[in-house]
Amino acid sequence: MGEIVFWTIMRTAITIPLVWLLQGYLDFQFWWVLSLFAIYGVIVHPAIIHYRLFEEKNKEIIESTLCSTCMHFDKSAVLCMKHDTHPTQEFLPCEGLDWEPNAFQTSKDELKSE
Repeated sequence: MGEIVFWTIMRTAITIPLVWLLQGYLDFQFWWVLSLFAIYGVIVHPAIIHYRLFEEKNKEIIESTLCSTCMHFDKSAVLCMKHDTHPTQEFLPCEGLDWEPNAFQTSKDELKSE
């Protein structure tokens, strides 16, 4: 996930100054249209595509590993927060020893709110 954010920032850092420089060479109305297409085509659309690929690549890990039912698992980054490691189908960071169910966390939160 961090790679997606990094490259989106890099594409933004390159695209925005280039679009800004084009402002002096193009008609203002055409420049706005070109700017919007450039921002969407170079920044937004590739980020969306890479995020979908990230979801597809990690779908099996999120849905079918022991880590995905643990309270220490962050689904958005596919990361074990306790061990700061990315689990895979073959590798569990804690080997199941530090596993705690998500339901336990929900119950603790409900008890605190009462």
